[in-house]
Amino acid sequence: MKKTLLSLSLALAFAAPSAFAAEAPKLGTFGIELGNRDNTVQPGDDFNRHANGTWFDNYTLKDYETRYGSFNTLSDQAELQVKAIIEELQARSDLAPGSDEQKVRDLYASYMDTAARDAAGITPIQPILDGIAKIDSVAALTAAFGRAGMDGSNAPVGGGVGLDRKDPNRYLVGVGVGGLGLPDKDFYLNPEPRFVQIRAAYLAHIEKMLGFAGLTDTKPRAEAILALETEIAKNHWDRAQLRDRDKTYNLTSFDDLKAQFPSYDWAAHFAAQGLPTPAEVNVTTPSAVGPILEIVGKTPLNVWRDYLTFHAVDNHAPLLSTEIDQAAFAFNGTVLSGQRAQREPWKRGVALVGGGQGLGDAVGKVYVARHFQPEAKAAMDALVENLRKALRQNIDNLDWMGAATKEEAYKKLESFRPKIGYPTKWRDYASVTIVPNDFMANVLALRQFYTNDQNRRLGTVPDRDEWFMTPHTVNAYYNATFNEIVFPAAILQPPFFDVNADPAVNYGAIGGVIGHEMGHGFDDQGSKSDWQGIQRNWWTDEDRARFEERTKALVAQYNQFCPLEGHCVNGQLALGENIGDLGGLSMAYTAYQMSLNGQPAPVLGGLTGDQRFFLAWAQIWKSKYRDEAMINQVKVGPHSPPQFRINGPLRNLDEWYKAFNVQPDDALYVKPEERVRIW
Repeated sequence: MKKTLLSLSLALAFAAPSAFAAEAPKLGTFGIELGNRDNTVQPGDDFNRHANGTWFDNYTLKDYETRYGSFNTLSDQAELQVKAIIEELQARSDLAPGSDEQKVRDLYASYMDTAARDAAGITPIQPILDGIAKIDSVAALTAAFGRAGMDGSNAPVGGGVGLDRKDPNRYLVGVGVGGLGLPDKDFYLNPEPRFVQIRAAYLAHIEKMLGFAGLTDTKPRAEAILALETEIAKNHWDRAQLRDRDKTYNLTSFDDLKAQFPSYDWAAHFAAQGLPTPAEVNVTTPSAVGPILEIVGKTPLNVWRDYLTFHAVDNHAPLLSTEIDQAAFAFNGTVLSGQRAQREPWKRGVALVGGGQGLGDAVGKVYVARHFQPEAKAAMDALVENLRKALRQNIDNLDWMGAATKEEAYKKLESFRPKIGYPTKWRDYASVTIVPNDFMANVLALRQFYTNDQNRRLGTVPDRDEWFMTPHTVNAYYNATFNEIVFPAAILQPPFFDVNADPAVNYGAIGGVIGHEMGHGFDDQGSKSDWQGIQRNWWTDEDRARFEERTKALVAQYNQFCPLEGHCVNGQLALGENIGDLGGLSMAYTAYQMSLNGQPAPVLGGLTGDQRFFLAWAQIWKSKYRDEAMINQVKVGPHSPPQFRINGPLRNLDEWYKAFNVQPDDALYVKPEERVRIW
């Protein structure tokens, strides 16, 4: 009976503000932690500080944290829930051999056996290092590049199987470049003191990792590796350029690939990674491949052996002895990201077992059964449909888009497929053998499983029911090729979503997130795919030009945001996410207003419905960063830092100005004619 009443209250909660919730919200009296606010800061001067300033001042990052916010709160909760699942399995001795439960138990136990890993030292990867040491020819080097994924090393060129953006009913091999050990080309080439210091620390780090492999004369060898990676970096595309789907789709027959780059044996490379020779490939960064293959040809084999050795040790370090792990962490964790200490072993073990390259679906199946309410899925389904209606209304009202383009936009909107909570099909781990007391054997078994899983796809029809996140992941995504929006179970909790919260809060929080993912279908790159997921131009030239006028204005706005002196947002790199935020919040607001059915929203806690809506948006993005992590975010990440995900879209919305009486002398004020409204 209680379940029936709760379901009824959900249906009412999203239809009218007067509905009575079955239980009290988990946050505050209506879904917002009002104590997080700093009321000494005016909303129009810094809405992030106004909504979250007291929390920001009072929260101290833990030594292992590089940043913390609402996403991390839920991730910590999911982490504890997964830990409980694993520990219950550890206590059982009746698990059937070969069952998912046995595999989860033994994989976790093999990781947590620190004493065994400490005793083993480097020996678990010695066969990989021995294979690298035997490279004595170009053919052997090519095969090593092909095996880099399985060997846990690195390679300057490579290929993998993915969805074909211009034919969603097939898979396509993509060929591109890589090979860097630092996060981005800028880390090799930027003359700023911070990056000079990082390069010096990286050099020392390479030396140390080579020493663990038993090599001598490590300093000149490390210098040669850094010089090699620097030359590779010079030819990498900028990250903003890599976002351009038109530039990164270059379909080429395999014969033409061989003719264009005759110095490299692509067939041997693919064979080494277990991939059948494809009939055609997509060369994602064509202008980079040739120059990097020239570097491959002119670099001595001994330098390549050292390069592969370094990356094999460095990439495996978190899986080896405490000594090797801590030595690698000193650079990868502390220098690059500002971490003061490693996460506790159990946290790392839970992440490994429950992750997307572990036994994520085996864990996720139990997680969903225990922690996901059917009522939450029903309410989310209703919310998604309300957001769909709201976006249609917004498109109806666009004055910059013509009728022909609108018809295509409507088709795409109606074709959006929402996936809520968890997949209808779970991954089958029957072919994976997980054994007690041999952690590296288990790592390699999983690595082979996922390599085989990718390779087998070539020549098959993609399964549109597949998920690319586990249910216990606190995140969401839009997949343009399937034209789908996906919301794992773990994100459907406060502060993002609470079935008992005020509707204004749910619309401002999870409604904004739903709108954000829908918005990706209409951002600068997602808008290049049609309702079937096919990458093609469905716009008139005039409408596309007007759209790009607005996106350029948004880029200019975000370029002005600098979280740290000398480190500013790259508005072009973050454009897709910023369009998602702006459009998502706009359509969520429209949906909220539609839900009121013309009736005024109640005042709760002295706040109007509109004020609660915008505070809910700010609440989900509250966050605190270490400086190192913040610099990485603006250099590498496609998302703007959270404070600008709050302030950036709001200063473009007339409704926010009205809700908080923002005036021209307020810091965030933008003249009405300069405000950007896209969707």
